Amino acid sequence: MPSWLSRQTQVCVAFSLLALILVLLPLGHAQNNPNPWNDSQTVQPDALRKELANPKTAPTVLFVGFQRLFTAGHIPGAQYHGNGGSPEGLEQIKAWASPLPRSINLVVYCGCCPMDRCPNVRPAFTALREMGFERLRVLVLPTDFAIDWADKGYPYEKGQ
Repeated sequence: MPSWLSRQTQVCVAFSLLALILVLLPLGHAQNNPNPWNDSQTVQPDALRKELANPKTAPTVLFVGFQRLFTAGHIPGAQYHGNGGSPEGLEQIKAWASPLPRSINLVVYCGCCPMDRCPNVRPAFTALREMGFERLRVLVLPTDFAIDWADKGYPYEKGQ
């Protein structure tokens, strides 16, 4: 600190800087992990494919992307009830999910684009988590549905 500042002013400046750093640290962490889920709330494509092969363990799968992408190709048995990236779509998703038991095994996914830029999956996941779903997971599709699912030979179907 400059010598022309009084000792009391130097201490106040130092404490102010420390307080500012402590306030900004969580923001830096949030930018490093922008996802509303943790690792235990994710499922990898191969693991989901195996779960879906057993009707006793198969989760309910909800596609939360754009309708045209769902029609072009989606996980067999996946449901579409709105786009997670729009207020209207979120309301449709919540209306569909409202009567479901909160203990249901539920997996959401989009796959429209690289997952770190997806406008749909984070809002949908957050809305469902806030509704109290206890076994909610997100399917990890880092690039998109075509590359991370279909091109790997995993099953998909077209149409509504």
